[in-house]
Amino acid sequence: MHMTTADKLADLRARLDKAQDPGSERSRKKRDDAGLTTPRQRIAALLDEGSFVEIGALARTPGDEKAVYSDGVVTGYGRVDGRPVAIYAHDKTVYGGSVGVTFGRKVVEVMEFAIKIGCPVIGIQDSGGARIQDAVTSLAMYSEIARRQLPLSGRCPQISIMLGKSAGGAVYAPVTTDFIVAVDGQSEMYVTGPNVIREVTGEDISSAELGGARVQEAAGNISAVVGSEEEAFDYVRDLLDHLPTSAFDPLPETWAPADEELDDAHLNEFLPDDTNAGYDMMELLVQLGDDDTLVEVQSGYAENLICAFGRIDGRPVGFVANNPMYLAGCIDADAADKGARFIRTCDAYGIPLVYVVDTPGYMPGVEQERQGLIHRGAKFAFAGVEATVPKVALIVRKAYGGAYAVMGSKNLAGDLNLAWPTAQIAVMGAAAAAVMLQGKQLAAIEDPAQREAMKKMFMDFYDENMTSPYVAAERGYIDSMIEPSETRIALRRALRQLRTKHELDLPKKHTISPL
Repeated sequence: MHMTTADKLADLRARLDKAQDPGSERSRKKRDDAGLTTPRQRIAALLDEGSFVEIGALARTPGDEKAVYSDGVVTGYGRVDGRPVAIYAHDKTVYGGSVGVTFGRKVVEVMEFAIKIGCPVIGIQDSGGARIQDAVTSLAMYSEIARRQLPLSGRCPQISIMLGKSAGGAVYAPVTTDFIVAVDGQSEMYVTGPNVIREVTGEDISSAELGGARVQEAAGNISAVVGSEEEAFDYVRDLLDHLPTSAFDPLPETWAPADEELDDAHLNEFLPDDTNAGYDMMELLVQLGDDDTLVEVQSGYAENLICAFGRIDGRPVGFVANNPMYLAGCIDADAADKGARFIRTCDAYGIPLVYVVDTPGYMPGVEQERQGLIHRGAKFAFAGVEATVPKVALIVRKAYGGAYAVMGSKNLAGDLNLAWPTAQIAVMGAAAAAVMLQGKQLAAIEDPAQREAMKKMFMDFYDENMTSPYVAAERGYIDSMIEPSETRIALRRALRQLRTKHELDLPKKHTISPL
């Protein structure tokens, strides 16, 4: 039978129509009954309206008459706020969203497109892992996808949005991307699922207990947990607003109030008079930036260290701040890991770092030593020294011991250090110093009241002479002592001054991170 041009057009339309939602009737019904969205709906919800251009809609397993169009993944490119992105979304209704050869090729294609043009890659994950029927080919495809993550890493933002149960390779690929966003009650992640665990080790656990969003957030495997798909897409849009299209593109700029309009007199009353009283550091960060939109990363993990993107002077910055409300703002092993990765992310994309310091030191304790505080704490320091972006530190209260050093101090390659008059900079706090320096003398005093009075006298002397910020300022370790009300203008001026900063590393292949 000879087909006319009109027949050929009709055939194309029929094929494309079939490719729109190609899963079996049963699997589509299961999805719709559960109230879940289709991959195309997800892409449309994230991208600018009408900007999505699909590629590979008619791709399927060659030589198989029954093969399904798209092969379980929708791929293409589009725009978010007018800026280009490459995107792919798993389709759970086709082969359970598992990776086969055609699926792998489609994802690799879109990643290579992003490598070529230099734009973010967004993966909407909802996958059962490797396609068992495709045997080794499926594993090879996972490796092909993982291999493309390396040239993209630190060059183009990579974001994973977890919208279902993901296992095996489907979690290793996301965890190698820059940011992972999950939906509470909907996302699950594990290397091996509950059935395999039961079979191999005999341990019995539900999939939600094993890999639910909150469980994995507490394990440090997720950047943000949100309440719905809609919130996940909002978070990603806000995130992209603070990131460049690629490491070689300028940072996005937005409106900011003029210097003359800044009115920050209220900051003079911000800190409590009691130097041991807690306060919410997030409230301070909101007041230091241009507006109150901060995009926090890993907010439910190591809450004693806040890592958040904000804006100063209309340009993105990365805040690294101790939070006295949790563990008194000490840096523990988890916080060091979290801070190190955030610093490296900011450095890769040319985002200046602003450290806001109020920490009594690294976290003491048997458990911390066993968790590897030594090498994980060193990672945090190492990342800070390695970063070549502008680094400004603002010491608002405590800056003790090694924690003072790693929070952007001048001696560990910070560029400018500012301090409020409330700052306390020392090797350790007065109470610990009293024990270290005067322990024997104090122990010799028999009368407890007299002993306490003596200890207090020593601590007051120590605070006045050892922890005073002016001791550090005299030695040139603090560039400017400022009133809290001057902070925003001081941060603006510091970052403007550092805008043309240029640092060259000694030639070598790469650094070796601490153990």
